[in-house]
Amino acid sequence: MLAYSLWGSFTAYWKLLGGFAAAELIGWRVGSAVSVLWILVAARGRLRSVRTAVVRPDVRTHLLWAGVLLVVNWSTYVGAVISDRVIETALGYFLAPLITMGLGVGLLGERLTRLRMVAIALVAVAIVVLSASYGRLPWVAVLIGGSWSLYGLVKRRVDLDPIESLTGEVTLLAPIATLVIFVSFMRSGGVGETAQGLDWLLLLGTGIVTAAPLLLFAHAAPRVPFTLLGPIGWLVPVINLTLGWVVYNEDMPATRLGGFVLVWVALIIVAIETVLTRRRTVHAAMTVGSAR
Repeated sequence: MLAYSLWGSFTAYWKLLGGFAAAELIGWRVGSAVSVLWILVAARGRLRSVRTAVVRPDVRTHLLWAGVLLVVNWSTYVGAVISDRVIETALGYFLAPLITMGLGVGLLGERLTRLRMVAIALVAVAIVVLSASYGRLPWVAVLIGGSWSLYGLVKRRVDLDPIESLTGEVTLLAPIATLVIFVSFMRSGGVGETAQGLDWLLLLGTGIVTAAPLLLFAHAAPRVPFTLLGPIGWLVPVINLTLGWVVYNEDMPATRLGGFVLVWVALIIVAIETVLTRRRTVHAAMTVGSAR
């Protein structure tokens, strides 16, 4: 609960840095995260496993692709937050698990149950409704949800825990982040020219903001059933939606709210179907065990 609550609430953190370019903020985030994550990895006694993973060509390739997708996700998200489109980021993270289902079918050959087909159909209708509401395709939401889903797909091929994997990803991106930070000092109107006291603390703190919820999640994930972990993850977009609508006074016309409702119904259908499938599996296992 705390991990997901932090992930959602840190939207307000990025709002405080709204005076800077999104690309510079991501450069600082990656650069700061490298230092914080390597300290965490060292404290956990996992330095060797990360170093070994980074130098292996096959693992390095997957980590690099994961890092690229993560930067796309972070850049889109931060850019949307500082340009007053927080509600659209919420939609993106609501869509992510449903896009992941679509990837499972399209790329992994998984089969959809009837209920999940209904959920996918509702999402398709929701995107049409939301496009009508925005007057365009909600590309921020689609890009956030799609990049996050693809990121999860790539990470399936990396045999590292979340903290170690992210450490490898940001380490491979560190040279580019260093260049971005250098440019942010050199260009007119960049961080070096405009940042003041609190801004520097916030910029340096982006690494902690990145690592803190991840550390909590890494601790919780092996201990919490996925049937519970999944729905708890909806806290992130719920908090973002609340911040965008209530705190930052972004528009929520009836049509847009209707599109969100369709997405929520789809998620509820998936959650119910997941729980029912889990119960049937457990019941079948118990039946086989008692028969033996």
